[in-house]
Amino acid sequence: MDQKVLLADDSGVMRKIILRALNAAGVTDVIEAADGSQAWASFQSTQFDMVLTDWNMPMMTGLELLKNIRQAGSTIPVIMITTESERGRVIEAIQAGVSDFLPKPFENELLQEKLIKHLSAIAS
Repeated sequence: MDQKVLLADDSGVMRKIILRALNAAGVTDVIEAADGSQAWASFQSTQFDMVLTDWNMPMMTGLELLKNIRQAGSTIPVIMITTESERGRVIEAIQAGVSDFLPKPFENELLQEKLIKHLSAIAS
């Protein structure tokens, strides 16, 4: 897959785990961001095919990042990789335009399934 992915998570360990799963799925063009603000700056200056973001990050939450992306008119897939599972928060993210959720901790196979599902939709 030659899509470009923005990966936002304040945990360097989690970014490495997700990056490894992305590489295993054939995605090697990945820009990492350590917080939501850095992710938003990268999004504004680079064309991405997908965003993977944590919910709870310093400077700007994943939800705020999602809202900014949608307000900018982008319809690219945004997957929240998060421990947030409270119904009200999930509904808030859906209303903001999230494409999918991946609860932490996750199996690499599940992440790969979601990547293939959303990146394949882009390619077709």
